[in-house]
Amino acid sequence: MQTRLNFLDRFLTLWIFLAMIAGIGLGYLFPEIPKIINGLSVGTTNIPIAVGLIVMMYPPLAKVDYSLLLNAFNDIKVLSVSLLLNWIVGPVLMFVLAVIFLRDDPEYMIGLILIGLARCIAMVIVWNDLAKGNREYAALLVALNSIFQVVTYGFFAWLFINVFPEKLGLGDFNISVPVGEVVQSVMIYLGIPFLLGFSIRYLLLKIKGKEWYGRKFIPVISPMTLYALLFTIILIFSLKGDTILELPMNVLKVAVPLIIYFTLMFFISFFLSKWMKIPYDKNVSIAFTAAGNNFELAIAVSIAVFGIHSSQAFVGVIGPLVEVPVLILLVRASLYLKQKYQKKES
Repeated sequence: MQTRLNFLDRFLTLWIFLAMIAGIGLGYLFPEIPKIINGLSVGTTNIPIAVGLIVMMYPPLAKVDYSLLLNAFNDIKVLSVSLLLNWIVGPVLMFVLAVIFLRDDPEYMIGLILIGLARCIAMVIVWNDLAKGNREYAALLVALNSIFQVVTYGFFAWLFINVFPEKLGLGDFNISVPVGEVVQSVMIYLGIPFLLGFSIRYLLLKIKGKEWYGRKFIPVISPMTLYALLFTIILIFSLKGDTILELPMNVLKVAVPLIIYFTLMFFISFFLSKWMKIPYDKNVSIAFTAAGNNFELAIAVSIAVFGIHSSQAFVGVIGPLVEVPVLILLVRASLYLKQKYQKKES
């Protein structure tokens, strides 16, 4: 049966636009709302935002079949290519694009770098299915990326934001990113949902079985990611009613390097894997894993380290707005390339 995006995912860009507009409208029409939101904080943590972000991260991590990690080393070639693309090529490419396009806007630049470091663990399975990729390998790569993010994201953020700009002589961007705060944010906003996803999955599989978990439980929790994302966007943009006129130009400023990034990462990955004679179904799994990003994590870290009002958080919100239509076009490109594969093989 042909896989299709469900109704919510198919119009994700529209929902994000509407959430942004709703948030701005609420903040503009009811000036007391931002005061209420800001008042619901403990230290630097805003409780409604924190709840939204943790709920947003839980379903993707609950879907991961962590038992597949045991099979990771059966195909060293596929594993090596994916790790190279996700943890070296992707972060470096986003870093270069951020410096080229946003060097004069260091806060946006940092927001873009944080996105480049957050590898996709949510929508990969959807893009992979639409492009007729290997679902087992996509799930395996998602599981690996989940583990890698928990372990390395804080270190990578410190490396790409605090170390590389200075060492490469790119200038002083006057932005300090305490590695301790980043690690703390990752532990809260990725560590907590990771532990919930892993432990609840383990218990429910043991009690109810794999079929019940996949057919009954997952469909119930899956929409939570979108609802929590939209809830978070409404809260963020309710605090931005006074900057509404600046938004179109700022969206474009962030969208251009993101579009270039998604496109380059997909085709670099696809043709590298093709050159290495990796079959199409595994190739496309690697390509979409490499091209996508975990915007939820980037938003969470940006809010925790820089604040709800920050430009870094704004960049994270714009990410999925751009990603969805671009990745849908890349699905079509992959199916076209699949036809070329089949013609040459026949």
